[in-house]
Formats: sequence, C-alpha cells, structure tokens
Amino acid sequence: MTRGGKRIAFWAVMTWVILGLGGGCTVASEKVPRMTIQQLKDLMGNPDVVILDVRSKSDWDKAQTKIQGAVREDPSKDTKSWAEKYGRDKTLVLYCA
Repeated sequence: MTRGGKRIAFWAVMTWVILGLGGGCTVASEKVPRMTIQQLKDLMGNPDVVILDVRSKSDWDKAQTKIQGAVREDPSKDTKSWAEKYGRDKTLVLYCA
C-alpha cells in the first residue's frame, strides 16, 4: 500500500470510528472501506499495520476468538489519540466481531 493509500485508509477508518463507534459495535457504513479475511491475513505481520479490536470490554472478555496480534482499544475513549499512539504512518485496521 502506498503512503497516500495508507493515509486515505487511516482517515477513512478514523472517521468511521469517531462518528460511528462511540457507544460500541455498529454495522459499518457503505462508505467505510471493508476487507476480506484473506486481505486481512495478507496484512498480518506487516509492521506498518496495526489491528485494533474495538469490541466492548464485556464482548472482548467473553470472546472465544481473537485475532492474534490485535490490540484492544476502547472506542468509547479518546479515539483521536490513536493517531499519536500508533503513528500516522501506520495503517489501522479496526474489527468488531
């Protein structure tokens, strides 16, 4: 993915998080970029990609399946700080399953 593509993906995802996930997991808008399982598998292990699990704490606690290497972030907290925390050069992939 090019640097410009990363920025577009990052801001598209961040906009979705800020506007759509304030209180928990919701259905993604048609405007939010989506990916297949295979596309995600292809990104796993890439140091420029951070996979964020944005399920509610209770859903995350009782989940039997979690993506290996994913980091749990609470979407009800300050999502704007994620850019600083993970770096603007990273591609953030959010999932809520």
